[in-house]
Amino acid sequence: MRLIRVLCGPFFILAGVMHFVSPGFYLRIMPSWLPRHEELVAASGGAEIAGGLALMCPDPSVRRAGGWFTIATLLAVFPANVNMAVNAEDFAAVPGAPVSLYARLPFQLVFIAWVRAAMRAPAA
Repeated sequence: MRLIRVLCGPFFILAGVMHFVSPGFYLRIMPSWLPRHEELVAASGGAEIAGGLALMCPDPSVRRAGGWFTIATLLAVFPANVNMAVNAEDFAAVPGAPVSLYARLPFQLVFIAWVRAAMRAPAA
């Protein structure tokens, strides 16, 4: 179980950092009905970094809080994933599109299960 936490935290940290390294990609996938795209991309990136750091913490209460925070972040960014699938023609450069864009929607449940396992993993 420790390996799950060891991999999960850095995964979300890297995902969050990418919001700042390549914000253009994240701005492109934002649904048009959401306001303040740049701020939301930065906030979601920061949230993924914070959640990833918390998942790596040896204190179980911090890990649990970080896990729930990360799950909330995954749910909050889900509309961007739906936007990509519904507008697959705009994301034809994504490998396997449009099938891969729809396939990633239920994969969010895998990420949630991974975070749940990581937040419950005993400290090393």
